[in-house]
Amino acid sequence: MLQTGNAEKETWDLGHDYFSFANTEQFVTDHLQLDLAVDFDRTELRGMAVLKMRRLDTAATDIILDTRDLHIDGVLVNGSEASFEYAQTDPVLGQALKITLPAGLQDQTNLRVKIHYQTDPRASALQWLPPELTAGGKHPFMFSQSQSIHARSWVPLQDTPAVRITYGATIHTPPDLLAVMSADNDPQTPRNGEYQFTMPQPIPSYLLAIAVGNIYFSPIGERTGIYTEPELMDASTFEFASTQQMLETAESMYGPYQWGRYDLLILPPSFPFGGMENPRLSFITPSVLAGDQSLVSLIAHELAHSWSGNLVSNKTWRDIWLNEGTTSYLDSRLMEVLFGKDRADEERVLSYRELQQGLEEVSPAMQALAPRDKLDDPDESQGSLHYHKGQLFLQHMETIFGREVFDPFLAAYFKHFEFQSISSEQFLDYLDQNLLLKHPGKFSRAQAEEWLYQPGLPADAPVPHSATLDQAARLATRWATGETAVQDIPLTDWSPQATVHFINSLPVELTDAQLGELDTNFGFSQSRNAEVGRAWFIQVAARRYQPAYQAMEQHLNRYGRTRLVKPVYLALAKNGKDADLADELFAAARSKYHPLTIIAIEPTLAALKKEN
Repeated sequence: MLQTGNAEKETWDLGHDYFSFANTEQFVTDHLQLDLAVDFDRTELRGMAVLKMRRLDTAATDIILDTRDLHIDGVLVNGSEASFEYAQTDPVLGQALKITLPAGLQDQTNLRVKIHYQTDPRASALQWLPPELTAGGKHPFMFSQSQSIHARSWVPLQDTPAVRITYGATIHTPPDLLAVMSADNDPQTPRNGEYQFTMPQPIPSYLLAIAVGNIYFSPIGERTGIYTEPELMDASTFEFASTQQMLETAESMYGPYQWGRYDLLILPPSFPFGGMENPRLSFITPSVLAGDQSLVSLIAHELAHSWSGNLVSNKTWRDIWLNEGTTSYLDSRLMEVLFGKDRADEERVLSYRELQQGLEEVSPAMQALAPRDKLDDPDESQGSLHYHKGQLFLQHMETIFGREVFDPFLAAYFKHFEFQSISSEQFLDYLDQNLLLKHPGKFSRAQAEEWLYQPGLPADAPVPHSATLDQAARLATRWATGETAVQDIPLTDWSPQATVHFINSLPVELTDAQLGELDTNFGFSQSRNAEVGRAWFIQVAARRYQPAYQAMEQHLNRYGRTRLVKPVYLALAKNGKDADLADELFAAARSKYHPLTIIAIEPTLAALKKEN
């Protein structure tokens, strides 16, 4: 049984988005126009949204939109004042805004809904940073994160991926700051406090994005470039120098890039994710500025979303594997072309390891790529399992059919569904008609359905291998048992991925002296590579290696990316001694985290404390 808001639904309609109040079967939005002022003193966006809508049901008289903590000042429909009210409130979904059509509009199909409003300082999509939390330390910064259902906290709209819209915007800022959006940013735009944007391709609402700060631009290719604070520009242009080559490689494999430019915005460290595939302008964490281009698979992932996710989107949040699983497969292919098979295989093995961890942590009902049971929260229900299992599913089919067949199939799939939002069932039907039935006897629809609808992994699921990671795992065991001296571990010759695997492969029974020997020789606690730091500090917290606790605290304050900090807090809270310390460290770092990072960590720590 599915519980949403105040209504219980006896059946789970796989094609319906239960995470939106919007009555999209009666009204649909085609275009959004924003005119917003950015107020750093009040930490709010203020202005209006105009939704150009079509009525699909001639009997419908009430438009239902999604909001969360928005302050609505007034609504006009086709120039006439309209009455409005909050019809429902839900702790996950927010508030349903019901707008009643004014008299005289009951027979009109095309509607222009103008809403005057302000955001709340608590808006879950927005983070307002004071100058001291930016790279430069002199100017404030604001950025958004709309996925999954957070666009409604800064724009009143139909916040569902089933509806794709074009949009335009006028953004007013302090005159010394620059605004950028997931739209046609002009690298030559003058900094004057008023910025115009258009997005001519239809996108789902979770791809609406905005950022304002002391941002500058530097090109790195004909169609690619970097936006960031000046203090991060040199490091960013070096780290992401391969972006143009990635773009051209992806086009050669999966068809033309259809979004104009592909630029990167390098954000302050509080950004809660590794990256966000906002079209034309991916938002990127500075935690991948490792100084050696070792973490650029993140860029390959966000770029690949230009096909799998942005061009072809999930229709509902139970279909999110269509975005993330497919993209994870594409980025591994891009990494192989650009950096070699050994590097790509290392990352495939690490992905498989995270998949195995996810299968231990995620409930069986949520282990299906396309669950037939309810999702409690689109941000949390499946963890990251849909990334890794989806990647393995496509990798399995690639092996069965061969790249000479599978690559053209994927390119045709992107072309067939371009600028559409689709369900897992639509993908399955397309797969059946355009690949499985054309090559009978290789892979059946029933086998594909096992991947989509069953927990765990099929018996014939592939297991990735990497010779370098196998060596790292062997040496972790041999060193721990005294068979190999620490000086004989060739870690300086390894990739960071092999170093992470070495740390992850350390046996359970290690003394503080052994952990100290590793840290003294390899400097894990001071590593510039955030993934190495993440792996090490999980071990530090879980094993209560207290000599590294100060460095661990610095790690938790340096990064706001949820992936880098949440597992460290959880390891600390679960080690049997440090639940209170985990709370204290989180409370001290909390002001540096995005609302989504706080939401991801705070309830989990509280639940663990109750259990203990």
